[in-house]
Amino acid sequence: MPTIENQLIARLPRSSRASLMKLCEPVQLTMATVLNDGDMPIRHVYFPIEGFISLVTRLDGKPVLEVGMVGREGMLGAQVALGVTREPLHAVVQGSGSAWRIGRIAFQRELTRNAPLQQSLRRYLHVTMTQLAGSAACLRFHQIAPRLARWLLMTQDRANSTHFRVTHEFLAFMLGVRRVGITTAATALQRQGLVKYHRGDITIINRRRLEKAACGCYESDRKIYAESLH
Repeated sequence: MPTIENQLIARLPRSSRASLMKLCEPVQLTMATVLNDGDMPIRHVYFPIEGFISLVTRLDGKPVLEVGMVGREGMLGAQVALGVTREPLHAVVQGSGSAWRIGRIAFQRELTRNAPLQQSLRRYLHVTMTQLAGSAACLRFHQIAPRLARWLLMTQDRANSTHFRVTHEFLAFMLGVRRVGITTAATALQRQGLVKYHRGDITIINRRRLEKAACGCYESDRKIYAESLH
């Protein structure tokens, strides 16, 4: 496994971390793999290390809009700590990479005897709920270009790279807008010298200026995470 670690696990006290790691198995997250679809009980929880996962809400049984993203800062399946055994959102791998995986039942048993893990997950659930609420407001009130800038920053944070591949069609699906809106917004960011886009390949050229171009939700999410979990 790579030396980069999942941050939720890394913040646990040594004994709690060791107890949890005994249950972990290394897995590879493959692009476009559906980890949970809301129709079946959760079988595993995941702690991404390099890969990252999109959380997509459903409408009339179909995934229609990304409302969250999970990378090495968090985990997929935290609601198990509340006794919930189904994932309400469509969870699909957006960035390939490694992760730690634990069976749900084994994880639930670990929670009953690992108080620091319980506390960490309660805080993480608070962060997740706050960010989901923020995503709803962002969708309603913010324009496409600032939202696109925010999405690119979130993806870079989790991909740990300035370069990644994504099509306009996929971005339109993730942001819940028409493809023409994504094309216009991406072109504007490119003209400002913030990103370079060519046939699905995106390179972030100037992160500092891209942060200024993003809506305030990006910095708000980072602040909530820092205050609640650090």
